[in-house]
Amino acid sequence: MTRSALKIRHLILFVLCLMYFIAYIDRVNISVAGPMLRKELGLTPTELGLIFSAFAYPYAAMQIAGGWMSDRFGPRLVLAVLSLLWATATILTGLSWSVASLVAFRILVGVGEGGAFPAATRALTCWLPIRERGFAQGITHSFARLGGALTPSIVLAIVARYGWRESFIVLGAASLAWTAVWVASFRDTPDEHPWVTAPELAAIRTGGESTRAARGPTPWRQIVSRMWLVTVVDFCYGWSLWVFLTWLPSYLSDARGFRLDQIALMTTLPLLGGVVGDTLGGVISDAIFRRTGNLRVARRTLLVVGLVGASAFILPAIVTGSAIGAVYLLAAAFFFLELTNAVLWTLPIDIAGRYAGTAGGIMNTGFGVAGMISPLVFGVLIHRTGHYELPFFISVGLLLVGALCSLGIDPTLKVEAV
Repeated sequence: MTRSALKIRHLILFVLCLMYFIAYIDRVNISVAGPMLRKELGLTPTELGLIFSAFAYPYAAMQIAGGWMSDRFGPRLVLAVLSLLWATATILTGLSWSVASLVAFRILVGVGEGGAFPAATRALTCWLPIRERGFAQGITHSFARLGGALTPSIVLAIVARYGWRESFIVLGAASLAWTAVWVASFRDTPDEHPWVTAPELAAIRTGGESTRAARGPTPWRQIVSRMWLVTVVDFCYGWSLWVFLTWLPSYLSDARGFRLDQIALMTTLPLLGGVVGDTLGGVISDAIFRRTGNLRVARRTLLVVGLVGASAFILPAIVTGSAIGAVYLLAAAFFFLELTNAVLWTLPIDIAGRYAGTAGGIMNTGFGVAGMISPLVFGVLIHRTGHYELPFFISVGLLLVGALCSLGIDPTLKVEAV
């Protein structure tokens, strides 16, 4: 394929998809290696839980900082530094020798990955016209979910042949390789890229904002006032997502009686439903916008349908007497939940333009805070009540709150430069 035939923005989108895929593997690989870590290093369950949670706090703390840095210095430099950091920390995890070293390295992974998605959102702002943004956010996050779904198979294959330490070294090396590809293939603006043709440059600029880095003062008040409701919705979405990512295997084992050898498949099915939802959410939102020309309708519709649909399938999943039926219903719930993800990540681009990194960081702080609270509250409620119904009902309630808040989001209210 010639350079004139190849759309460089789609090449860059593919490179970002690989980043999301690799980042999610590096994010959750520790849980797969957990039993082996515990055995070799003699860890208690409390120590293992501390290691697991070490990622979440710097991840949440880095959202706004990573987004702001990408707006200020450009996503090429920022993503290169962040990916280099989490890649190095992942490799060092394979060389760890104690609880303290494992916690320290997981904190560094959290710092690196915490700013990555806001920076990637800023990169997409530079390169994509408005009609392609929903699809782009959908496909990148579907790669993230696919990475999460395939992590057990990938990590265990490496462990079986080499060992758990080598699995971190191999995966960290893959992240280093991605860093090199990113630096070679990406430029902060299409004008700077030697492979971009004049027709593609015109297509990118259609309906887009200025792609230059934000050099002046950051309009924090504008960004916060336009993004706070999106952040609330992202918190409500993130609450249920973290439940799926952390408690689903335990629920299937404790409440549904699946054997250990069945849980891997039963857990993967809902996650694959999420992969489909991630992809279709962006595609459908873009299609609605092309048909109606109404950005409010295009974004709000998917948010409301996704959040209400997820709650509608979680309820029967919890009360049904069929274990396999519960799995299918949870897969449908996760499909609807993930319909919203691409739209959520498109909103910072729609609203904030050249400040999309900062806006995306503010929004995803809601997701990060949900990740700090949701798994803990879920576990406390299970411990106190002895069953899973109440915590799932709380998730349903928050999904409906998120759907209601979605009606107040207006992606046509743009952030203006100071």
